[in-house]
Amino acid sequence: MKKATGIVRRIDELGRVVIPKEIRRTLRIREGDPLEIFTDREGQIILKKYSPIGELNEFSQEYCDSLYESTNYTAMISDRDYIIAIAGGSKREYLDKRISPELEKLIENRSNYVTEKDNKPIKITYEDGNFEKYSSQVIAPIVMQGDPIGSVIMVSKDEEADMGKLEMKLAETAAGFLSKQMEG
Repeated sequence: MKKATGIVRRIDELGRVVIPKEIRRTLRIREGDPLEIFTDREGQIILKKYSPIGELNEFSQEYCDSLYESTNYTAMISDRDYIIAIAGGSKREYLDKRISPELEKLIENRSNYVTEKDNKPIKITYEDGNFEKYSSQVIAPIVMQGDPIGSVIMVSKDEEADMGKLEMKLAETAAGFLSKQMEG
């Protein structure tokens, strides 16, 4: 699906083209983000945000399935923009949905997150209107060669659920493992 923007840019002497700020903001392209370059038969150049973790979709799904089977908590994996895998929860509600600004900030800051007395649940997706339904959450960023590239998330709606150090360690282990899979 093509959408004309009416914006025209010239290539400079080094072969560079500036992507307008409005487009970068809308597509959430940040300075330093890798872009994949495609061409088609009509001579078009297509730029696409590159998601290193997106290369591991099938593997990420298997890891989510495994986390869910061993903990009974909904398990999700995100890249820096979208939920790319889920087990134990509604695929329709989460899969391929844009992550929330709160989750994006945790990933960027390379911060672990556990709901406790002072930490209330955060929104997972942008459209997550009923995030208070989570009684417990654990989030671990996936960091590859120093760069934050996604997260491993476990959530529960069960009031009896009390995620803590063990669940955090599971999420950190998953994040570390996924990072190593991408490097290797």
